[in-house]
Amino acid sequence: MKKPELLIPAASLEVLRIAVIYGADAVYVGGEAFGLRAKAKNFSMEEIREGIAFAHARGVKVYITANILAHNGDLEGIRAYFEELKEIKPDALIISDPGVFMLAKEICPEIERHISTQANNTNYASYRFWHSIGAKRVVSARELSLSELKEIRANIPEELEIETFVHGAMCISYSGRCLLSNYLTGRDANQGACTHPCRWKYAVVEETRPNEYFPVYENERGTYIFNSKDLCMIEHIPDLMEAGIDSFKIEGRMKTALYVATVARTYRKAIDDYTESEELYRKNLPWYLDQISNCTYRQFTTGFFYGKPSEEAQIYDSNTYVKEYTYLGIVGERNENGLYRIEQRNKFSVGEEIEVMKPDGRNAVVTVLRIEDEEGTEVPCAPHPKQVLYIDLGQPLEQYDILRRKE
Repeated sequence: MKKPELLIPAASLEVLRIAVIYGADAVYVGGEAFGLRAKAKNFSMEEIREGIAFAHARGVKVYITANILAHNGDLEGIRAYFEELKEIKPDALIISDPGVFMLAKEICPEIERHISTQANNTNYASYRFWHSIGAKRVVSARELSLSELKEIRANIPEELEIETFVHGAMCISYSGRCLLSNYLTGRDANQGACTHPCRWKYAVVEETRPNEYFPVYENERGTYIFNSKDLCMIEHIPDLMEAGIDSFKIEGRMKTALYVATVARTYRKAIDDYTESEELYRKNLPWYLDQISNCTYRQFTTGFFYGKPSEEAQIYDSNTYVKEYTYLGIVGERNENGLYRIEQRNKFSVGEEIEVMKPDGRNAVVTVLRIEDEEGTEVPCAPHPKQVLYIDLGQPLEQYDILRRKE
């Protein structure tokens, strides 16, 4: 059985490094334009160059998103963008628009072209079409079941790859092609500026009684009739692998390093364990489930993989996040005093117990023994996000260990 690629999102250069260290086979990132996450930090050209160098030195690929639905005014900018990327040499471009695809084929034919889920590919004839004009990979529409994916695999060329989302946020609209944001706020989801109105609270208004709002009761927080649970297929790795999927894609290009590390590390071990033996995978399943619950999520669903969700498995829920851990920072280099550098992300104090999360799956509970600021002055706590500090946790640490606190 072919071992699938684990494809992890990265919102920044820092998160890209974490994705690589914590188990990604490939990472996907957005440049400063033409991707569908305009509100993400995204990458400058220099950061893309640096990220590719870091990943390639460790045998990891980098894919660049260029998956907007382009308007006329975008085309010249896209042309210039691809000419720049031609020199940087990412491993693939993720594209949904046929016109953008043809520009990439013309300008940088040596870079693989992958077809985004935004292109709504739901049948093997569509896959064959994209292959016939030069696509290396197609990302399946999220509405497909495992049985449909198996049928597609059986009816497309062996060299054409299937990439499928297996974890992360789901969209209310067909493969993410949403008009709600554009209609309600003027910000186009298909140009990367989605305001996520599917997560908002709604009420019913009767036409002849304006300003009288009638709630549709769901829970104490309100009604979120467009909001979906998050996808999680960690319990179904065998089914995904047996379906012939070439790349397991994790959603989350706006997520923290803690989220990315948690999901990458867990899926990495699950894939590796099942490749070794199903018995090992089944034995470690409780560990995967425990670990995957350590990052922020909205409750989990298997989406459409097993057919249309039943009424009992209704995928629409409150927008309440489940949050078990707080992200504190990433361990950097050790200074001459034996303390480790971190860029702090949330408050913690001397004497507090926190947890060290390591790429190999180990977690260690430690006590903060000492904190110093950049000038070397000892301080009792780390109060300000993104402040550079030096810490002593009473044991050796490694660069890229992640610090977190259980809530």
